[in-house]
Amino acid sequence: MTIEVLNESGYEGINEESLIDIASFVLREMDVHPQAEVTLSLVDIPTMSDLHVRWMDLEGPTDVMSFPMDELLPGSGRPDAQPIGDGMLGDIILCPEFAAKQAEKAGHDLAHELCLLTTHGCLHLLGYDHIEPDDEREMFALQNELLSDWYADVQSRGISYQPKPTGPGAFPSAADRAALDKLIPGGGIPAIGEPDTL
Repeated sequence: MTIEVLNESGYEGINEESLIDIASFVLREMDVHPQAEVTLSLVDIPTMSDLHVRWMDLEGPTDVMSFPMDELLPGSGRPDAQPIGDGMLGDIILCPEFAAKQAEKAGHDLAHELCLLTTHGCLHLLGYDHIEPDDEREMFALQNELLSDWYADVQSRGISYQPKPTGPGAFPSAADRAALDKLIPGGGIPAIGEPDTL
C-alpha cells in the first residue's frame, strides 16, 4: 500500500504514522491490492468548508470527505464486487480542527477520532455508503470492527499510538454519530463526494 499524507491543516499534534498505519490495515483487511494508493489530505476549516459546499452543496465544514477514483477500479470494494486492482483508489480529506471538536464531545482524543474518520473514508473509497438505513448499519458495524481489530493488531505488533478508548462514543453507531451531529452543527460523516450537478 502507498498511503501519502499531505498535512496542510496547520493543526499541531497530528500523528501521521498512525493514520498511515490504520489506512494500510483497513485496506489490507478489505483485500485491496498491495500496490494500491491513497492520499490522505489534512486541511484547515476554510479549505474543508470550500470543499464541502463545492462537492456536497452543504454549507460549513465537515470532518471527512472521500473522493474515490472509480474509473481506475475493476470493482467497488464490497464483498460482492470483483477484486480491486492496483492504482489510485482516491483521496480522503480530513479536517483535524473540526474533528477535535467532535472528539471532545464524543469523549475521546483527536488521534482516535482521526483514525475512526480515516477508517470511514477508506470504506467510502471501497464503495460503502450510508445513504440507506441498511447500508448505514452495515458500514458503521464494519467501521467499528476494523477500528477495534486495528487496536488489537497494533498491540500485537508492540506499537504504541493512542490508547484504545472505552467510552460510548469511541465505536459509534450511526445513531450515535447523528446525535453528535446535533451537538456540532455542520458536521457529521457525509456520504461520498460527488461533483455538483449545476
